[in-house]
Amino acid sequence: MNDFNFQSNKQSHVQLDFWEQSLPFEYPFTISNGRTKTHQHSLMVRLSMGNWAGFGEAPAIVYYNVTVESMMEQLEKQRKLIEKFALIDPERFWHFLHHLFPNDPFLVCALDMAGWDLWGHMKKQPLHQLWNTSWETTGDAQPPICDYTLGIDPIEKMVQKMEAHPWPIYKVKVGTDYDIEMITALRKHTDKPIRVDANAGWTTEEALIKIPALANLGVELVEQPLVKDNWEGMEQLKKQSILPLFADESCVFEKDVATCANYFHGINIKLTKCSGLTPALRMITEAKSLGLKVMMGSMNESVIGSAAIAQFLPQLDYVDMDGPLLMTQLNGVGLNYSFNNQNGMIQPLMYPGLGVAFRMPFDKPNNESF
Repeated sequence: MNDFNFQSNKQSHVQLDFWEQSLPFEYPFTISNGRTKTHQHSLMVRLSMGNWAGFGEAPAIVYYNVTVESMMEQLEKQRKLIEKFALIDPERFWHFLHHLFPNDPFLVCALDMAGWDLWGHMKKQPLHQLWNTSWETTGDAQPPICDYTLGIDPIEKMVQKMEAHPWPIYKVKVGTDYDIEMITALRKHTDKPIRVDANAGWTTEEALIKIPALANLGVELVEQPLVKDNWEGMEQLKKQSILPLFADESCVFEKDVATCANYFHGINIKLTKCSGLTPALRMITEAKSLGLKVMMGSMNESVIGSAAIAQFLPQLDYVDMDGPLLMTQLNGVGLNYSFNNQNGMIQPLMYPGLGVAFRMPFDKPNNESF
């Protein structure tokens, strides 16, 4: 399953391989409502065609009832159909997958990602070039800087994590009864921008109190303050909030973008949740046409999934692709989180496809160049 002896490139159909991956976090990762994990379990897939190969990833997320085992079971059932597909257009491949796995967006994402990676190798171009976008390295057109996420912990521990990882932008998970005290303490140790993500952990009343207090502490934006379908509360928040509000759990699929335009200032697109790179391209176009800011976020993907996010950087206003920064092991090389002497600035990925090379998991070096 994990060998790399490919057949000749005369092959016209894809060959499918898949396996489970588990990478440890440096610190236990906790978000609102007490959801904690120490490892990120993921489905890894490889699509091969002759001497070319593309890789994709889908993290298992307990609160979405997505497991690696269930995805692998579905893949095995449909292996023959997938391997009969002739990859002549990644978008066509996504439509095939979307109908083959109508209730498994995470699985579709992994295969769509691998399909795009494979296609990029076949065309000898990185994806951002295939999408006719330009990755600038100077001036105002440079892509956004990646943040570093601090999961929920006792305040003293959160300060320790911040001090251990100096970074130009922090994203802080909130949704506790000590949110304001937490940000107050962190603010004493950094003057860098702070973004907060409540992961739907506040009530409307809490949000109305906390958002002005967070603004006074220099918080830049708030992500998903309320439960995903509390539209009445979001209408009230948007009217009163002095900080930009970004949808995450409220904006999962393409159909959600237009609705969110009425209640948020921006959206956070997750490749895994929306079912892949193909629909994400369409979501970005629609969001911008509606005047929404666009963030692309992480589900704690490894180097492979994070490189897929990086290919969208020229199209984004904000990015949260820090999965590899939070883990002690990596599964690829070529993803550099420091460029032009700036931590968080991703070095342009100019190799074909996703722009990185897969490796079996290895311990992370003591720098931000992977």
